[in-house]
Amino acid sequence: MEQVLKESILKHVDERKVIRNSQNGFTKGRSCLTNLIAFYDEITGSVDEGKAVDVLFLDFSKAFDMVSHSILVRKLKRYGLDECTISWVESWLDCWAQQVVINGSMSSWQLVSSGVPQGLVLGPVLFNIFINDLEDGVDCTLSKFADNTKLGGVVDTVAGRDRIQRDLDKLEDWAKRNLMRFNKDKCRVLHLGWKNPMHRYRLGTEWLGSSSAEKDLGVTVDEKLDMSQQCALVDKKANGILGCISRGIASRSRDVIVPLYSTLVRPHLEYCVQFWAEHYKEDGSRLFSVVEDDRTRSYGLKLQWGRFRLDIRKNFFTRRVVKHWNALPREVVESRSSEVFKVRLDKALAEMI
Repeated sequence: MEQVLKESILKHVDERKVIRNSQNGFTKGRSCLTNLIAFYDEITGSVDEGKAVDVLFLDFSKAFDMVSHSILVRKLKRYGLDECTISWVESWLDCWAQQVVINGSMSSWQLVSSGVPQGLVLGPVLFNIFINDLEDGVDCTLSKFADNTKLGGVVDTVAGRDRIQRDLDKLEDWAKRNLMRFNKDKCRVLHLGWKNPMHRYRLGTEWLGSSSAEKDLGVTVDEKLDMSQQCALVDKKANGILGCISRGIASRSRDVIVPLYSTLVRPHLEYCVQFWAEHYKEDGSRLFSVVEDDRTRSYGLKLQWGRFRLDIRKNFFTRRVVKHWNALPREVVESRSSEVFKVRLDKALAEMI
């Protein structure tokens, strides 16, 4: 039944374009990878222009558990869901209860007035709707993956730093109005760019700490933006697992080793690798520009080679992939589906070797 309601709600929010582009979590066609590439494409672009940029990593405290049922229902009504669906969701959330066990002692059952159940079908969809208006009135770049939130802006001037502080005040106000709270001990500031003023920011009444590197959706981003720490961590993790396989598995048969490698090692090497290492595909309409008057080719899908000043921009996905794309044969570029594209690409790459 949850699945039926989920499909109905998703159809409604898709048709009405309810969920904003800043949300990449639990959203069709979006992922951790799209979140990272879209956000840092703008950030590295500003740094490449010689600007100082601050990125703030914001952490909600027990986000899914803090969702107010009454506020959620009001938002469902605001986004135009039909009365039957809203009534069903209200009934589904009503009369949830919980109890606590400590050292063998059990509390009585208590009714729960907040929280969307995690691990169930409807929870993530309802949470996305609840947090959808988080960025109302925010001026700087804000990106979300479910409750994982980043805020970034240029801070060369006092006006830029004040803009970020005003946005933080708006986010704190949103949290209070929606009965949520930030875990301010886990909120951090990453200062990027040459001559960054290293400004301090406040969230509510508490000052936020800064760091030289932060783990963002499983990828370590440091103040140099060169991904050296991420590469080192992945290398260490992969080699550690390979060592365990080598010591623990006597067989050296390909039928044994390859499945182990594919299952235990490759996921670490390939997780969001398009962002921090080599090149694959992404959201073309916003991240790439097509050459409008291409006299050197008969098809119009050649990408523009953007200018850059620093290696961090040169090596970013949206720059390094352009050369490889433009070198592909016409029949690969003009494939009518991703499946056909993959087959033709494999064939073209095999011929290049």
